[in-house]
Amino acid sequence: MSATLRRSALAFAVAAGLTASVGAATPPARPWMDSSLSPDRRAELLVAAMNDDEKFRVIRADFGLASDKHGVPDGAVGGAGYVPALPRLGLPAINETDAGLGVNKPGIDGKGAISLPAGLATAASFDTTVAHAGGRMIGGEARGKGYGVLLSGGVNLVRDPRNGRNFEYASEDPVLAGTIVGAAIKGIQEAKIVATVKHFAMNDLETGRNTHSAEIDPVAMRESDLLAFQIAIGHGNPGSVMSSYNRINGTYAGEDDWLLNQVLKQEWGFKGFVMSDWGGVHSAGKAALAGMDQESAGEVFDKELYFDQPLRKAIASGEVPKARLDDMAKRIMRSLFAHGVIDDPIPTKVVTPVPYVADRRIARDTLEAGAVLLRNEGGLLPLSRKGQSVVVVGAHADKGVLAGGGSSTVTDEGGDPVPGLEPTGWPGPVRYHASAPLTFMKQLGDKVSFDAGTDPAAAAKAAAAADVAVVFVSKWAAESYDAPDMSLAPADDALVAAVAKANPHTVVVLETNGAVKMPWLNQVGGVLQAWFPGSGGGDAIARLLYGEVSPSGRLPVTWPKDESQLPRPTIQAAGLGNKDAPADTIDYNIEGADVGYRWFEKTHRDPLFAFGYGLTYSRFDYSDFAVDKDAKGQPVAHVTVKNTGKVAAADVPQIYVTAPGAPTKRLAGWSKVALKPGASRRVDIPLEPLALARYDANGKRWRVAPGNYTVRLGRSATDIAGEKTVTVAESFPVMKAPN
Repeated sequence: MSATLRRSALAFAVAAGLTASVGAATPPARPWMDSSLSPDRRAELLVAAMNDDEKFRVIRADFGLASDKHGVPDGAVGGAGYVPALPRLGLPAINETDAGLGVNKPGIDGKGAISLPAGLATAASFDTTVAHAGGRMIGGEARGKGYGVLLSGGVNLVRDPRNGRNFEYASEDPVLAGTIVGAAIKGIQEAKIVATVKHFAMNDLETGRNTHSAEIDPVAMRESDLLAFQIAIGHGNPGSVMSSYNRINGTYAGEDDWLLNQVLKQEWGFKGFVMSDWGGVHSAGKAALAGMDQESAGEVFDKELYFDQPLRKAIASGEVPKARLDDMAKRIMRSLFAHGVIDDPIPTKVVTPVPYVADRRIARDTLEAGAVLLRNEGGLLPLSRKGQSVVVVGAHADKGVLAGGGSSTVTDEGGDPVPGLEPTGWPGPVRYHASAPLTFMKQLGDKVSFDAGTDPAAAAKAAAAADVAVVFVSKWAAESYDAPDMSLAPADDALVAAVAKANPHTVVVLETNGAVKMPWLNQVGGVLQAWFPGSGGGDAIARLLYGEVSPSGRLPVTWPKDESQLPRPTIQAAGLGNKDAPADTIDYNIEGADVGYRWFEKTHRDPLFAFGYGLTYSRFDYSDFAVDKDAKGQPVAHVTVKNTGKVAAADVPQIYVTAPGAPTKRLAGWSKVALKPGASRRVDIPLEPLALARYDANGKRWRVAPGNYTVRLGRSATDIAGEKTVTVAESFPVMKAPN
């Protein structure tokens, strides 16, 4: 065999992920496997040893499932993405799976997984320990099922309650969103896999997401959506960032040099890699030069496999420097080294059993911490375990709880107890988790019955014969579309109205993507927002209703009265299956950085329920509110919280800050405080420096202006319990990605 043919055979074998059996079959020395070296040095040594075919192999991930383009790739365990092993270099195959609520593919064990409740439920806990525990749970399941990358960490801001993907995200507030998602990412990566924060950036509506341009002033974007990403990356140190589908001010996010290179990699110091969303690459040279490092499933979803032959040609022509290819490969390999994926390879042959019971308990605990009690007239809740007759009505509460749709949908280990619901195709199928509220309510209450709710008259008759009626209503949501309005289905509104008319002691449990209109609100005694409840949802809802645990969630989003209160009352072409042309641009300059509660304050609008609002079964008093500074001169709030009620419960004192001359306040800190009856605790709440700062475009830095800042202690964004003034010196806070 000639030297030329030998080199060609070796290149083919490596590109195919096979062990070379020609010429250079003896593996080289592998200094990059020395774990005492830094991830940067190891990646540098590895890339120096790679040939071009190997570099081009790692900068694209194949679709990990069968498609109309190919079958399941050889060696893949079935997932969202797959990079074959490179045995010559000692590199294992890398399998990727969705998503932020749990593992949505069966993996090597072929079984289902445990789903966390909606991301908004985790954020509503206002508790980083809850977010961290959930991250550890889904990260551990991902590794056990053969995956080294979990496409998790959704931190896009909730700018509109109709966005079909809100349930994957965390909040309208960037400090809360970034802090909670950062804690979840940290938990995920403790399982020695890579987490992916997404969708970078401004993917705040799904309608026309592949084409529309999010129009927003760059400073306003820095102080809202980008701030959430900056904090999440700073706290969580994800190995990867996923770019979004949409354009930003006319440029695709995956081709935006300012966004990916200048802001993310240079200013924030992010050392990981940028992967595309599936079908989110539109060019070779332009995307690579803008900072895209890895094309995801381009052979199936993109118009062309841009990061293969087109990028090779761009490098050969000089359009893209060869050093850029090296940088792309280095960033990918650095993350795999930094997060333990190489040193502790993911098992893809030996099954690691999922601890379903323990993980379901974590999912249950998350909802218990994040469900929000919106209404409780006359102390209707908690329900009594003895002697009180309760009829449970509607929403398949005898079978399970609703899940959101799209790529984040997790098939529970218990299967789908309500199969066949429309839509059965993308972004469905509609799924339920087999955690039936009725089952768990019967375990706690001695007189619990059920009515399917399909006939309002029959449901009303059953309600009239019971002491309390608990009506479950739901509204499905999924990625790829937005709801056209905030309404529940007319049949659900009619059901609640009929039951409430028959029995004023009616409690409504909402399983929704977020805020909905409630025309019957004043006719019911209680409302519990359970979001999409997750695999432990039925158990958690029962325990909350019966007072086994007191609700402690606080709204991470403002709850509008209706669409007229939103910055954009209508969404062009919204609705599942709508064939109208979506808007070419979305004007986010209407609210700019004043998202959610800040929009309501700025425009003097009163929401139905304020950001940070939530009831509990106890009462809390605040005293001795004060603000001073720590040793570094940073403001710290202090307050004594006392449980003056009769049951153990948790409270969330919130700190809002208004800068000199600013039109709105900002959430700057909070504390989740659990107390037994009669107990009190003095809590210290450091204020997030970036919440006090504004972005200085000329200086290209965050700046805290000198002056007097108004610091408010709140039970919500509108319920203020105390106010202080603190004088702050000029400073320039910095939050970069950790090394």
